[in-house]
Amino acid sequence: MRDSEFEFIRSLVYERSRITLDHSKRELVAARVGRRLREHNLDSVTDYCRLLQDPEHDEERARLIDVISTNHTAFFREIAHFDFLIRRIAAEVRARGRPPLQAEYRAWSAACSSGEEAYSIGMTLADQLAGTPWGWRVEATDISRPMLEAAAAAIYPQEAVRSVTPAWARRYFLRGIGPQTGNWRVKPAIREGVVFRQLNLLAGPPPFAEPFDLIFCRNVMIYFDASTQEQLLAHLVEKLVPGGYLMIGHSESLPRIKGALERIQPSVYRRRLAA
Repeated sequence: MRDSEFEFIRSLVYERSRITLDHSKRELVAARVGRRLREHNLDSVTDYCRLLQDPEHDEERARLIDVISTNHTAFFREIAHFDFLIRRIAAEVRARGRPPLQAEYRAWSAACSSGEEAYSIGMTLADQLAGTPWGWRVEATDISRPMLEAAAAAIYPQEAVRSVTPAWARRYFLRGIGPQTGNWRVKPAIREGVVFRQLNLLAGPPPFAEPFDLIFCRNVMIYFDASTQEQLLAHLVEKLVPGGYLMIGHSESLPRIKGALERIQPSVYRRRLAA
């Protein structure tokens, strides 16, 4: 990959997704662009760059973002967040008793990839709020249409479900039979509480009418420069209710903690209550 080709792809990715690719990512970019060359039977990165410049290939520009984005995820990944959700957040919700105005606890999985995070949140809320007046709902968003299609299907291989406890696997999954042997599908009771939609987190304020009690935005900001991180953080805070919680990745830190947020523990923040 020539320097000019890398610069072109890096600029295009930044323009469409605000993902920052420095030169340390050059080999990764080359490997992932190679997938698209094989898909289109192209001989060189130069040919692929020409294709990306064609106004009629906007779909391919979207696919480039898909392959560049890292979509690694797992059920109950970074389990400390789910422990905190059970130990503190759900306990606080139960202590409130009957919800005064809202009928449900609202959570947002802001970069849901293939759905494991969103369904993990749904399972935890379903378990912890069972027998209370509280319902729950999870909004799940991602920039990638293929990932969202996989998430909505909610079908996962046995390997993916091994991180789920056997009791919860029986409670919240259907075991595949026949052609689906070896696969598991999230049960309707959980799927119905999770809504998937495509969203570029940096395209403007998130299009949600109601704020959220909990936002998971994990392992996302590490791909952005400082100004983009601050812009994203402002959008997230705007969509948190006072007292609501924000979870970020364990390897991340907020660029600058604005006055609206207080640090509760590593990678867990809370929007301050109004004075």
